[in-house]
Amino acid sequence: MAYKILLPEQYKTLTSFTELSSVALGGSIVSVSDEFFAEAVNLLKVEPAPSMKGQFGPNGALYSGWETKRHNPTYDWVIIRLGAPGSIVGFDIDTSHFNGNEAPEASVDGLINGQWQEILPKVPLGPDARHLFQLSQLAPGCSQVRLNQYPDGGIARFRVYGVVAPYEPKDPSEIFDLAFVSNGGRVVNVSDQHFGVASNVILPGRGKDMGDGWETRRSRDKGHTEWLIIKLARAGVLDTVDIDTAHFKGNYPESCELHAINSDLDSPTFDAKWDLILSRQKTFAHQIHSFKLENVKNKKYTHVRVTIYPDGGLKRVRIYGSVEIPKQGAGSAPIKVVDASVSRSGVHEAKFLSHDEFALFGSVCQAYRNLKAVPPGIKVTPANQGTANKFNNLADIVSSFPEGKAGTQSVSIYRSTPSEAELGKEFTVRVLERHPFNNQVFIPMGSGGRVGTDDLTVHARAYLVIVALNGRDDKPDLGTLKAFIASASQGVSYNAGIWHHPIIALEQPTDFACVETQIGGGDKLDCEVLELSEANGLPVVALPSLD
Repeated sequence: MAYKILLPEQYKTLTSFTELSSVALGGSIVSVSDEFFAEAVNLLKVEPAPSMKGQFGPNGALYSGWETKRHNPTYDWVIIRLGAPGSIVGFDIDTSHFNGNEAPEASVDGLINGQWQEILPKVPLGPDARHLFQLSQLAPGCSQVRLNQYPDGGIARFRVYGVVAPYEPKDPSEIFDLAFVSNGGRVVNVSDQHFGVASNVILPGRGKDMGDGWETRRSRDKGHTEWLIIKLARAGVLDTVDIDTAHFKGNYPESCELHAINSDLDSPTFDAKWDLILSRQKTFAHQIHSFKLENVKNKKYTHVRVTIYPDGGLKRVRIYGSVEIPKQGAGSAPIKVVDASVSRSGVHEAKFLSHDEFALFGSVCQAYRNLKAVPPGIKVTPANQGTANKFNNLADIVSSFPEGKAGTQSVSIYRSTPSEAELGKEFTVRVLERHPFNNQVFIPMGSGGRVGTDDLTVHARAYLVIVALNGRDDKPDLGTLKAFIASASQGVSYNAGIWHHPIIALEQPTDFACVETQIGGGDKLDCEVLELSEANGLPVVALPSLD
């Protein structure tokens, strides 16, 4: 297949497409001919290859890449399963830090309709350099690729760029993430990506650290902004957006806003007619911000521009909508976060607490008897000479107080007494609070007393957790309110800025250990308490019976 060589400064020609081979999408090594000096799995790492000069292992010098033995009479190869099958546009074959032991030449085959076909013919490679190749036409329907190097040597990174086939919902009114990379969304333009690549914002999950998000350099100019443009998987009617600042605790943006356009261009220009679909909104550290979009009724859009003030980092952007304009009288699409937890009568049905259901509001802290049930992203390691399993990093301790207001990390105990909330009955929510600059972790400790005394009581089985997202008026958005029944073996961490009811004990008095960063002295930076207005109707939560 014909191709052209791109200069290193032309890398954006490829990165405006999806990195189909990325481990962040599930790319993996299927098999390899040889990896004596360095494992082939390094080829797919997200971060650029670091120098390991002067470091040695049992087989010789260490390299972050794939390196084979010397003197192969033919060639070495590695087969890679693409994380997102699609049509291939081009390749980045990077020999960074391989100098004198780099692979002299390479070629690429693709598995198309069950047959291996040559996509990139044999091309020369040089030492310690990125080699960018753009195909003259798309290589369609690839699920696996085979990278061949002639005759042997080292390659640091290998990236396959292409286009994911757009998701086709069976029901055109189905709400789905139009920006998600595996549905066919793409980041097609960006103002700056000094510390983190913009295309990371449409990857799966919430990532592992700041390195798999989008982060710009710091600005010093008044009125400065940064932006990125997402081409949606399909032209769609937009409904809600999630802006996630996970892991960005001191470098999240001050605020953000969204514009949208319907355009035939791959990347529309700024002087085109963009509609404002989310007015400027405050953002907070390490949390998901969910917003109902504005001025989108009965309109279809192909692109969304996310602007951040003045700079900083985002982890993920989720843009929910449908491909069909709702029929007249049908109303707008349902807000994603409300779902089936609200009954037809308007009463919020309390669900049993789970990792996935609570992710919008914070983290669940618990151990798992069945290790196969551990949610993705939670690392489990043996501990205490094999007598325990450690469930690592379930909840970070987060604080982002203004300058001059540094808080103190501490552990407190709350002895909580059951209120009018009872299992099997309804509970009226009258107050909510939030901690704008820090998270709070609550771990149930059972009921008071000590072993060998008569003041021990029966341990409570559960407690009640009530949460809501912040609204556009900087007050709780009661349309997003959710209630959860947490077991006595589950702790919760509320993200900074999440509105929540004070912990509610059920059945028995219960002690809770609270881990937080606080200023103290009644400072409202620590805690804002809001009494809900009866005039607007108080939320009602229905609690299930555990019997």
